[in-house]
Amino acid sequence: MNKITSKNIFYSDEVPVTEFADVLEKEDIKLTKTDKLEPKMFDRSFSVLLINTRFFKNNLSQLKDIYKNNDERFLFTVLISDGKTEKITDINLIDDIIQMPLIDTIFYKKIKRYFSELYTNYESAILKNELEIRTNELAELAHIGSMLMMEKDLDKLLDQILFISREITSADAGSLYLVEENEKKEKYLRFKLSQTDSLNISYEEFTMPITKTSIAGCVAFNGETLNIEDAYEIPADKEYKLNKSFDEKFGYRTKSMLVIPLKSHTDEVIGVIQLINRKKNIEKILKTPEDFKNEIIQFDEGSETLLYSLGGQAAVAIENSLLYQSIENLFEGFVKASVTAIESRDPTTSGHSQRVAVLTVGIAEQVDKLKTGEYEDVSISKDQIKEIRYASLLHDFGKVGVRENVLVKEKKLYPYEFQELLDRFKFIKQNIKIENLNKKLDFLQKNGGNDYTDFFKQTDNEYGLEIKEIDEYLNTVVKCNEPSVLEEDNLEVLKKIKEKLFMFNGSGEINALTDNEFRDLSIKKGSLNEKQRLEIESHVTHTFKFLQQVPWTKELKGIPGIAYAHHEKLDGVGYPQKLTSEQIPIQSKMMTIADIFDALTAADRPYKKAVPYQRALDILNMEMKSNHIDKDLLDLFINTKTYEKVINDM
Repeated sequence: MNKITSKNIFYSDEVPVTEFADVLEKEDIKLTKTDKLEPKMFDRSFSVLLINTRFFKNNLSQLKDIYKNNDERFLFTVLISDGKTEKITDINLIDDIIQMPLIDTIFYKKIKRYFSELYTNYESAILKNELEIRTNELAELAHIGSMLMMEKDLDKLLDQILFISREITSADAGSLYLVEENEKKEKYLRFKLSQTDSLNISYEEFTMPITKTSIAGCVAFNGETLNIEDAYEIPADKEYKLNKSFDEKFGYRTKSMLVIPLKSHTDEVIGVIQLINRKKNIEKILKTPEDFKNEIIQFDEGSETLLYSLGGQAAVAIENSLLYQSIENLFEGFVKASVTAIESRDPTTSGHSQRVAVLTVGIAEQVDKLKTGEYEDVSISKDQIKEIRYASLLHDFGKVGVRENVLVKEKKLYPYEFQELLDRFKFIKQNIKIENLNKKLDFLQKNGGNDYTDFFKQTDNEYGLEIKEIDEYLNTVVKCNEPSVLEEDNLEVLKKIKEKLFMFNGSGEINALTDNEFRDLSIKKGSLNEKQRLEIESHVTHTFKFLQQVPWTKELKGIPGIAYAHHEKLDGVGYPQKLTSEQIPIQSKMMTIADIFDALTAADRPYKKAVPYQRALDILNMEMKSNHIDKDLLDLFINTKTYEKVINDM
């Protein structure tokens, strides 16, 4: 509101006030005669209008307009009556009536009262205006505080804080520092960001000591605000000085400064906001020396109060953001430790969880960009990306509940089982050899040393054929023990071996294969029998039950369900829930593609060889044609070459 100091009396013709001019002048009241009304007459002054009935009627419409638009006009209208009875309309526009003749003592007293009322109204208007401004400021600060509390990203939060600080104080430039601590518990300031309306420059973070020699350092050291009228004229007795290197480098002129500490709820300084060059016009771009001379003003008490209030909210928001970041770092560490625990059970799968996370997130990011197709309406937020990443990292955690010998089983028979089988075959061969020697001995005992050559030759031939057969059987067993696809011919040989009996100690009989060995060697593909396969598959349920125990935030509550469905197939033949396409979350469909691709292409594992990535893509296409995985997501995975994100890591 404009400041008002002048006092005016406007009077119409036939109103006899000139005789009071000298006295009024002593009271700094200007007396002006007028024959018409104009709104600008009453601008920026306390005004008393003395008029007769005729003037009132002739200027009624103008007077109505003046009162209608009387936002910052302080006017008191007085009717000077000659005593004649005459009806007046719109009497509400009259503030007082003085009866003629004018008596000096009464007139002076009334004039003083009029101006006193006007001044009181003016003071009330100022207070009302101040109250409205403060109310709006408080509402805006509350809104700003709420907005700051919602932002979790520290860099975005700091950017908002500095921008708002400059906006509410009309500052051309500003910087923000955070207090950090090194391993020795020594504190220092880290310059985080800078903003300047009049310059378009980039900046890099740097650190500086918390000392009284720099302006920001001094504020951080003392925890007190500095309001500097001209940074180039800081008194010599002050410990702090302005570093002019920025001004010299970019042709800037730092003048007025307002620097406040950001304090935590424990009154500890956690940062510093430094504002530079408050402008008369916030839109003004400072270019010339004249601009810096004429457009810059000192930060006033109102700016200081506003920034202090904002600083309190900003400090709380920064503390919350740092706490949130700390919790996130803690959780990230927990996830990494969990992945390490998983992979320590099976070191050959090292890196699998991380690669699946990279691939799944890569697919999700591509889905979010889609403008056409099945998933064009799917929008994936930053929080959902985080949810997908954590679900991918932890999708195999349930393997900690699977027996290690099952988890890392290389071949169809465990080493000790295969060794037992080899020993049995060795024993069978040894037994055949003994039988052959016994036959020769019996012949010699019955026939002496006559004509044994032909018999020995025949016996050795029979022995050789038996040993050859045993070796062929063993060779087939060795082939069948590999976790590759079992050939039908080899299965038939296994059946033959299983049915064959061998003599034991001349009287008993022994099977070359036990029932359990035959069962496991007959596995069509892979190294696991049905019981072991179900145990491996149980890792998904173990994962789900474990992840359900974690108190996830609202943004991450979908993690257990996403991980639970990563082995489901669109046609319902997956496990463990036998879900169909409509029941499987899109995030799980993405993870399924990533999981299969990495399992196929990862470095050689004891139970399988890695396949070239192109072959892996062909296998994925076969899975898609079998209605096991999503066609649109697979096409996106292949067409955007998302798989290349991990190829170099394998």
